[in-house]
Formats: sequence, C-alpha cells, structure tokens
Amino acid sequence: MKKSVFYHAGCPVCVSAEHDIISLIGQENVEIVHLGDNKERIAEADQAGVKSVPALVTPNGNVLHINFGASMDEVKG
Repeated sequence: MKKSVFYHAGCPVCVSAEHDIISLIGQENVEIVHLGDNKERIAEADQAGVKSVPALVTPNGNVLHINFGASMDEVKG
C-alpha cells in the first residue's frame, strides 16, 4: 500500500497536526516531510498541489489542507 505524505514546516500548528495524523492513520501509513529541513522536497509538494502546510497528500493524490500554518510562499522564504 502506498503511504500518504504529510508536509509541514515545523510550526506548533504543524507539529500538533502531525501527532494527530499519526494517531489517526498510524506511523506506518504516512511519510512525514518537514519542509524546513527538506527544502529539496518543496517542488514535490508544489507539484502535488500543496498550497499551505500542514497538508496531507493521500495515496490517490488528494490534498487535504489541515488548518493553516503557513502558505507555500512563506515556506519557500
């Protein structure tokens, strides 16, 4: 089974959402990507349709924007 990908920027909103996502779907079902630590994956998140973080991209390619921590423009700096 393909994993969901959870993109975040490390802010308190993102970290809280990360814990909730892991609790809901399980660590084994989600890849966590901290875009502040993995700037090389920003283009990947953009291509997937992520407009703000935190966001969860499902295995089917749906983007679920969770709350609003930061826009992708803010993440890009």
